[in-house]
Amino acid sequence: MANIVIMGAGVGGLPCAYEMRETLGKEHEITLINPRDSFQFTPSNPWVAVGWRDRENISVPLDEPLKKRGITFIKDSVSEIDAKASTLTLAGGSSINYDYLVIATGPRLAFEEVPGSGPNGHTISVCTTDHAEAALKHYEALVEKPGPVIIGAMPFASCFGPAYEFAFILDTVLRKKRIRNKVPMTFVTSEPYVGHLGLGGVGDSKGMMESELRDRHINFITNARTTKVEDGTMHVEELNAQGEVIKEHELPFVYNMMLPAFKGVDPVINVEGLCNPRGFVMIDENQRNPTYKNIFATGVCVAIPPVEATPVATGAPKTGYMIESMSTAIVQNISSELLGEATTAVATWNAICLADMGDTGAAFVALPQIPPRNVTWSKKGKWVHLAKIAFEKYFIRKMRKGNTDSIYESFLLGALGIKKLDKD
Repeated sequence: MANIVIMGAGVGGLPCAYEMRETLGKEHEITLINPRDSFQFTPSNPWVAVGWRDRENISVPLDEPLKKRGITFIKDSVSEIDAKASTLTLAGGSSINYDYLVIATGPRLAFEEVPGSGPNGHTISVCTTDHAEAALKHYEALVEKPGPVIIGAMPFASCFGPAYEFAFILDTVLRKKRIRNKVPMTFVTSEPYVGHLGLGGVGDSKGMMESELRDRHINFITNARTTKVEDGTMHVEELNAQGEVIKEHELPFVYNMMLPAFKGVDPVINVEGLCNPRGFVMIDENQRNPTYKNIFATGVCVAIPPVEATPVATGAPKTGYMIESMSTAIVQNISSELLGEATTAVATWNAICLADMGDTGAAFVALPQIPPRNVTWSKKGKWVHLAKIAFEKYFIRKMRKGNTDSIYESFLLGALGIKKLDKD
């Protein structure tokens, strides 16, 4: 009997646990470790930040569904990984041995890289539900006392979609309240151009997103290196294509939401030979770490090189569809090993994304994610906004039921009218 331990119960970890149990049967032990006792649907956090959702709407308690499937749940965080001894030490003081470890922790939010940023500083985030709930209080204060707003992403951010989503969602709610005219908005991003998305653009994402920003009277600064944040003022250096500072901005704000840099979590980054310099887990084509053959990784914690060099550092995003594919490949490869077979499953690194804009939306398809691509496609319309709402309900219902179907593929491809996706 093997003990498979999964660190993290997010979009990668929880579906991986469900699928692992279904694939391996009951003769192997599966343990899921997570610091919270609930799954939280991270893509809905921008809605939480304006009061369109609350924690209960987007959360799934873990105890009952995991217990039903014979998956051991430990509410704790991992403080140390002894990869050579295949042992984890938990923050609560206990330890656990594993035969296989799946790292699905997501990132650590590296607010310290920009002085004055973060919940303990002067910027707001929607990266976690806790942060989104705090952002809601700041939003309510903005409604009471309107003023300048800054939305965007800092250097080394690697998931730009939520920044665009939140800018457009905030614009929508302020217009509905008839106070948008009192709120100048600026979009500040480390991307080399609007719509880069960490992907080198998808179709005409540059033209589409620039047009949307202009239509909504949102100014923008690209190649933006945020250097520090003070109470009411954000300091930003604007670079040219050669990486030279061409302008320095001191932007006033009464409200802001800036996505921070991502790094690996501490217990992962501390393991020699496991990660790249920023703490993301290095993997081969089978999602396995080259140094420690019984460690696999899925999701945002995985090391993926940037699509291209940019004047201000940007990372490559890991979309939900890609994460689902990574988790499935891990399950298949661990199952093969336990059967004494070769590990051949390879994840499909494709980007399929529905981005909400408050009253409309944009859909992006990049197959594969890293250029050159076989398919590049983008469309805008109210149907995307409605599809994202439907997908949220669909995904959360699946997590409550412990369903292991291909959630992203079955729903998103149907919503986009794609009957079959080429796995190559």
